[in-house]
Amino acid sequence: MTMPTMKDKPRVAIIGGGIIGMAIGWRLAQAGASVDIFDRDIAGQAASRAAAGMLAAGVEAEPGEQTLLPLCLESQARWPGFAAELEALTGLPVGLRNQGTLVVASTRDEVELLRANYEFQRGLGLDLVWLTGAAAKEKEPFLNPRTAAGVFSARDGQVDNRLASAALIVALERTGARLHEGVEVTGLDVRGGRVTGVVLGDRVVAADQVVLAAGAWSRLVPGQASPPPVRPVKGQMMSLSMDPANPLLTHVVWAPKCYLVPRADGTLIIGATTEEKGFDSQMTAGGVLALLDAAWRALPGVEELPVKEMWTGHRPGCRDDAPILGPALGLDGLVLATGHHRNGILLAPLTADAIADLVLTGRIDPHIAPFGAGRFNAACAA
Repeated sequence: MTMPTMKDKPRVAIIGGGIIGMAIGWRLAQAGASVDIFDRDIAGQAASRAAAGMLAAGVEAEPGEQTLLPLCLESQARWPGFAAELEALTGLPVGLRNQGTLVVASTRDEVELLRANYEFQRGLGLDLVWLTGAAAKEKEPFLNPRTAAGVFSARDGQVDNRLASAALIVALERTGARLHEGVEVTGLDVRGGRVTGVVLGDRVVAADQVVLAAGAWSRLVPGQASPPPVRPVKGQMMSLSMDPANPLLTHVVWAPKCYLVPRADGTLIIGATTEEKGFDSQMTAGGVLALLDAAWRALPGVEELPVKEMWTGHRPGCRDDAPILGPALGLDGLVLATGHHRNGILLAPLTADAIADLVLTGRIDPHIAPFGAGRFNAACAA
């Protein structure tokens, strides 16, 4: 991608060092901006680390989210170029895999639900294929023998979100952006109705533009005229260890009540619960039981695999499950890039391109125009 250049380097402060904040910072630094990214903890270690890295624009399309679909499909299409550029710059892999995604069902009720979803998604123009149970098991021989039907999406794949975050850290360094970890932004410096920097305790870092990309913590940053309506949505996840030379699974598989994501190194990720528990970060017996039971029903062989890791994360959720992208309300100089919910990894390339362009030129990319903060006020007025 070729970004516009500016005669004078704009100073941009980005609040949040997840994959969204870092990708925006990378694009801005490429274009010649002076970029400082501030993360309250360690970059890439919150929701960006907890994610499974699925690029599932097709199989995750749901009723009520038709407006979101074009954004997801466009960003999905940009991932190969984004990954190739990132790998070429850093020499680090990001684990992009395009084998496709399989959705499976076993019981009559599950098959009926799968058929309804399939027909809805096909009605949106998505390229999906209906499979018999036998055909699904040809793709994944270790699925439950009772698997009765499946849907295959060739365009839906995955990226290793942890590898991508690690590569972005190196990319930021190589393009001259400054990443500040363990630094909490305690406020916005506002003068005459415009943000002119960020407050870090007893000092101010001046900026021409500030980008708020703090995920589930975005509304907690003090000094905003209209904090974005973003809340934490807790998810519990775990991973098991497969033999990488003879893996139990090779495609991403969506089963009733769980998804299974196989990595090239043999890691098998199982996710995820969806809980309205605020910033609670505890793993629970019920959460682990639900994940393992759902995984076992789809892929019985998981019972023999060693447990590798268990963790929680906090998705930045909005009430319409869509991101908030564009200028903040009531405060010039502040740009929002938050609320990505379960699509943060998927939407990283397009978010980075569009927000960087907005910061540099003031132009609102048509792809993000429906996702401004003002849509919530319009909904309330209606």
